[in-house]
Parts: sequence; structure tokens; C-alpha cells
Amino acid sequence: MKHGEGHPHSGAGQGRPSGPRLVAWETTRRCPLRCKHCRGAARDQSYEGELTTEEACALIDGIVSFSNPILILTGGEPMSRADIYELARYGTDKGLRVVMSPCGPMIKPDTARKIKESGVQRISISLDGATAEVHDEFRGVPGAFDAALEGIGHARDAGIEFQINTTITRHNVDELERILDLAIELGAAAFNPFLLVPTGRGKAIADMEIAPAEYERTLNWIYEKSLGSPIQFKPTCAPHYYRIFRQREKKAGREVSPKSHGLFAMTKGCMGGQGFVFVSYSGIVQPCGFLELNCGDLRKEKFDFKKIYENSPEFLKLRDASTYKGKCGVCEYWSCCGGCRARAAAATGDYLDEEPFCVYAPVKTRGGC
Repeated sequence: MKHGEGHPHSGAGQGRPSGPRLVAWETTRRCPLRCKHCRGAARDQSYEGELTTEEACALIDGIVSFSNPILILTGGEPMSRADIYELARYGTDKGLRVVMSPCGPMIKPDTARKIKESGVQRISISLDGATAEVHDEFRGVPGAFDAALEGIGHARDAGIEFQINTTITRHNVDELERILDLAIELGAAAFNPFLLVPTGRGKAIADMEIAPAEYERTLNWIYEKSLGSPIQFKPTCAPHYYRIFRQREKKAGREVSPKSHGLFAMTKGCMGGQGFVFVSYSGIVQPCGFLELNCGDLRKEKFDFKKIYENSPEFLKLRDASTYKGKCGVCEYWSCCGGCRARAAAATGDYLDEEPFCVYAPVKTRGGC
């Protein structure tokens, strides 16, 4: 699963967006783990209102009617859906790059084969510590670390490309280098650290967020390590990184352009509603999974995904720099950062407010990155 690749859509009034680059669909909220940071506060139980197989296919049809994004099958635990392989194959046959984010324990030799045969091109598995002690305490289930490693082994044996995700909090920020080393040792294609967004069950551990200054230090460390990393290595839910990336590249005398750094350099930190879309298990379209903002109900709109994506008032505001408040509204790095909209909403209740964890003080009126 490649987060944030491609060009984001920004600026209402610049024409209609051509379509999302990534669509994350919460296939189910059911999950056997009890992760402290879970945005959905998921439980190992049935949830009423999940999209049926037929409705899920209608969702995919609506997506491909006007765009060709990466489709992320997430959850909960997507493998707890009996039809997940059928749906992955349906999306694959429609021409989508389908990826999946399972927890790991349900990946056995037979299910790994089914994932591979369904056309899934990459999976992401979370390791929130370099040891079982740290990971299991955070994930809320003893044995979760060993089960994840076992699942990774089965995926690797089946020829499935995988990446490691890590939610960065105070409990594991000092373990990042060891987790990166572990990801490389396991043969991961990428390592994606996520900065904690205190929503869902994560609200209870808001005090585990690293401080803004530590946030800045960590992102600078990621930049430095990424320069010599043998695998893809960049953060997610950390829009400040795209400012830091440009600041550091400029200091090194390097130009930031597609020619020198590929599409990564041209993407945006917070892509919520601007190239990235989240669809909840019940068919509600949101800017991202951490920002529970109802931008349209697929069932009510007869699965007209294009209509919601192009016309949602909330999405239009997110694409319009003039709607942003505080320093995010004037920052010269708006077009490549944008601040985390979910973190702003969690802090103030206003998703258009300034990013509360950014230490940067804009030095000039908003312009290009």
C-alpha cells in the first residue's frame, strides 16, 4: 500500500478534480485486536450496516466510472469478511491496484494463497514495537507480535509484497530505528510510520502523542534515514514532513521536482478529500479515516461516488486554501503540507483550523512550495 503517491487536487475554482489517487474502504469494523489507538474502537463482533457484497461491487463500479485509484481494503480486520477475496478480485478485474491492510494473525498458508490469487498487490502489517513486549501491550492482545511475524512469513512465502506500518507514540518513538531495521530484515518493500491522531480509542491515549518539538525532530530523523534506506521510507499522517523535506533539500542545494525525486516530491501532506478518500463500513464518505466528517452517504446517493467526490461542500472547502484558518491559512507551505485536518478537528472541533502540532511560523504569505 503506497500512501500519498501521485498529485493531490488542490484549489477549488481550478476546475473539477480528476478523481482520487487513493480510496481506503473500511470493509468491516470487526477486529480481534484491541489496539489502544484504534480510530474505530473496533471490537471482535458483528456490526450492523456493513456494505453487502452487491453494494461493495457498486462502490467499486462508482469509483472506476471516473478514476483509477489505488483501492485500500482496510478495517477492522478485512480478512474477517468472507467475501474479501471475491471483492479484491472484482476490484483487480476492474483495473484497480488493490492493496490490503490485515492485522497478520489470520494470514495462514491457505489465506495467503487466496490473497495472492485475488490480485492484491501489497499488504501492510503493523508492528508498533521491535519486541513482543512493546507491540503486544499497545495492540492489547498477548501473542500479537509473534502472530504478525508469522503472518508476514506466510505472505512472503506466497510472494506477496508487504510493508510495515508503525503508529508513533511516546512508548515507541525511541524504537523506530530498530523497527526500521526489522522491516528491512523481514524483506519489507516499505516502512511507513504513522503519527498518532487521537480519534476513536486513540482519544484515551492523547497524552501518548509526542510533543510538537519531538514531532519535528522525528520527522527530520526520518528524512535523514530515508536518504540511505534500501526500502521506501516516509511517514503518513505527518503533513509537516513535506515542508521539512523541502527545507532540507533546499539546504542541501537540491531541486525538488518530479525529475529529481519522482511523484513523492509532488504530492501533499494531508490529502484528505484532495486525492484521498475514506469510505466507512456503512458507506459514509469521509476525507480520511481519522476525520469522521460525513461528506456523503453512498446508499442515499445510489453509489454515485463521482458526485460526492466532486460536489461535497466539505471536500470543496478542503481544496480551497482561502477556507483554512490560523497560520495554516497563510503558510507558504500550504500546497505541499496543509496541516493534519483530523488533528485540527480533534484539538478545536474545527477541521479547517490550524494544525496544533506544527512548530513552524510562516515567514511569508501563502504561495507555492
